[in-house]
Amino acid sequence: MRSWSFAKGHGTMNDFVIITDRHSMLNPDAADVRYLCDRRTGIGGDGMLRAIKASRIPEWDGDPDLWFMDYRNADGSIAEMCGNGIRVFARYLLDEGLAWGNTLPIATRSGVRHVEVVGGDNFRVTMGQVAVDQESLTVRLGESEYPALAVDVGNPHAVVHVEDPNLLNLDQTLQWSPAERFPHGVNVEFVASIAPRHLRMRVVERGSGETKSCGTGVVAAAAATAVREGEGFDSSVSYRVDVPGGRVTAEFIDGTAYLTGPAVIVAHGDVLLPHRERAEA
Repeated sequence: MRSWSFAKGHGTMNDFVIITDRHSMLNPDAADVRYLCDRRTGIGGDGMLRAIKASRIPEWDGDPDLWFMDYRNADGSIAEMCGNGIRVFARYLLDEGLAWGNTLPIATRSGVRHVEVVGGDNFRVTMGQVAVDQESLTVRLGESEYPALAVDVGNPHAVVHVEDPNLLNLDQTLQWSPAERFPHGVNVEFVASIAPRHLRMRVVERGSGETKSCGTGVVAAAAATAVREGEGFDSSVSYRVDVPGGRVTAEFIDGTAYLTGPAVIVAHGDVLLPHRERAEA
């Protein structure tokens, strides 16, 4: 057995197992992540956040001294970015004395993101540029088909506008057409406008299934709605987005997206992982 120290945190109930692996000594594989994120036999989480120095990430060519958020989905697959996760990651770094200050630069597979402490449990993330692709896209949920907008928030999203996402059964099979549009999978948001610049959203995340919240999905939903309603997001616009886990805010200022919401650490402990024989490289 192996013993690892961990923390558990969430942002609007999008929850994560967090480990510090500064010099990549633990180096979890996909099976480790699945074990940690299992809600019956492990700790439980929508994904895992590994705090590692950027110099230890082979594909990283930026500042080597930054903390890198190595994010894995619950199924062990690697993801580029996580808007709720990066707020929790920043909160963890501050609580553990691994970083300090009111604004933290954090390296991700989507580039450097800056996270600002804005008071209480709330953090504001600079999410960068967002691209909405209006080429034909269809999402199929069970036997129903919906037109969708593809949105790039550093990771892929398909946003579907519906009358009431709470009426949908998101346990059904989810597909999209053309299938080659997202060869590595896609996060799918089901969104309704309930008032001007006020949305309700549910989300199915690739590698995790339905989650209580998705930070990049909130930004994608707001951007898609702005385009759909002819408002655009090149100047200044702000959307409140209600998700099953709470409320977050997506802002667009001169084309740059920002995400604001809570981040909470709820537990610390040690977890025993089964011994695994790793294949030789």
